[in-house]
Amino acid sequence: MTVGVALNATDAGNQIDETVRLAAEAAAAGLRSAWFGQTFGADSPQLAALVGREVPGLQVGTSAIPVFGRHPLLVSSQAQTAQAATHGRYHLGLALGTKLLTEAGFGMPYTRPIARLREFLTALRQLTETGAADFHGELLTATTPLPARVPGAEAGVPLLVAAMGPQALRVSGELADGILPYLAGPRALAEHIVPAVTAAAEAAGRPAPRIVALVHGVVTDDVDAVRAKATEQLAFYERIPSYARVIELSGGKRAADVAVIGDERTVAAEVRRYRDAGATEVVFGGTELAGEADRRRTWQLLGDLAD
Repeated sequence: MTVGVALNATDAGNQIDETVRLAAEAAAAGLRSAWFGQTFGADSPQLAALVGREVPGLQVGTSAIPVFGRHPLLVSSQAQTAQAATHGRYHLGLALGTKLLTEAGFGMPYTRPIARLREFLTALRQLTETGAADFHGELLTATTPLPARVPGAEAGVPLLVAAMGPQALRVSGELADGILPYLAGPRALAEHIVPAVTAAAEAAGRPAPRIVALVHGVVTDDVDAVRAKATEQLAFYERIPSYARVIELSGGKRAADVAVIGDERTVAAEVRRYRDAGATEVVFGGTELAGEADRRRTWQLLGDLAD
């Protein structure tokens, strides 16, 4: 099992410079991958490409690009460019997104998300695997009157989905290479998420899916204060039905209940629980929550735990 971190440098004077610096520090600590979120700020595939060029050997990934407001042709171009730039170390994560951000940000209705995900993945896999597409769905059309292959990305791009609900897991098992569940504790993974996506992959004749568990956590001695910060920071997710459901399935009431916060022994034990629940990779986010000293302390432990 590999261990990585999600990098967040949105408060820096220059987000790109600081992200590259943090990525180099993560690699030096023994971490295997760095992941970048996608909202309305920095372009995450471009950021991953820059980091991958600057920090050789580090795997880089996007977690995750919403399928609403994007088109498979454009996302394919971004992903293949990042893959060529990193010589095969880029991993593309997609997401359904949320009704709130989709409708407020793009001014488009958040309708039929599962159908859109299925069509998006179908067209995108054609593009990343062959450099061409001839897809005509109900919601999307993707054709290539000109070649869409990026030289240097011939091996394709791993496609992952931030899936946690039954329908999204079914589509991901059939069409993607793995999933990126967030705020899903070991219980939800072992009892609901991993069996569902694995069964869907088997039924489709695909290899066992990657399970990249995204965990919010930090090593600290000031557990109560840090958990209070996490409660405030993660409250947004409690308003999103898919997250509320998976938090409950994990045995929590608030999002912070599934955050991993404690000393080295506590955090190491939780990483092992994720592994035992079926995670093939664990990626920690929110490690900056308790300040620089605890972030470095967290990264050192996670680097020691990486294979």
